[in-house]
Amino acid sequence: MKQILHFLRQLEANNNRDWFMAHKDEYQQAQARFHEFTEQLIARIGEYDPTVRGLTVKDCTYRIYRDVRFSKDKSPYKTHFGCYICREGKKSPYSGYYFHIGTGRGDGYPFTHMLASGDYICDPKVLKIIREDIVNGDGDFHKIVQNCSPVYKLDSDNALRKVPKGFPADSPWADYLKYKVYCLITTVDDQFILGDHLAERVAALFQPTKPFLDYINRAVEYVREEDL
Repeated sequence: MKQILHFLRQLEANNNRDWFMAHKDEYQQAQARFHEFTEQLIARIGEYDPTVRGLTVKDCTYRIYRDVRFSKDKSPYKTHFGCYICREGKKSPYSGYYFHIGTGRGDGYPFTHMLASGDYICDPKVLKIIREDIVNGDGDFHKIVQNCSPVYKLDSDNALRKVPKGFPADSPWADYLKYKVYCLITTVDDQFILGDHLAERVAALFQPTKPFLDYINRAVEYVREEDL
């Protein structure tokens, strides 16, 4: 992973086409190393989550080229490598396990190295079902969140200030209803990234979040069945 970090930090300082093309070989080497890691991670997660078995690296990884059409930042390249391992692959509606190596220089996305379990864009129909399940679940969602590793927290970015219309504001689980995405996140440092057996350690960190993913994906399955 040292090779990947070095490349990403160089790219961050030289985010332009001329530099990238002159260092295309370094990119391809770093990409190959990340793809190797992703293949290992899929296999490790598949040991406890059978829904991801059989996925390929292509199913789970992304291009390095940024879509700058609607962004003020016109930098042409991403300065991170990420993989999203979920049932039926990254283009499916299911929630999954996201791992991301950034430059490690700066706070927040996309700089930090992070793990996320869930989905950062919830379909409105799925969101409604999740909220209904939380209200009617007698605290089961709360128990699942509490039983995940304490290193994780729910992503509260863009959370609503009030309980959404149609849901009880006096529910004991009202705070959970305000979330616009249901995703557990945590960050790791360079030392974690550079240590041995990274895929094994990342998979171990993801494992306690599987019941959370199962809960979210139950709503996804319900919506898909309703839409048939």
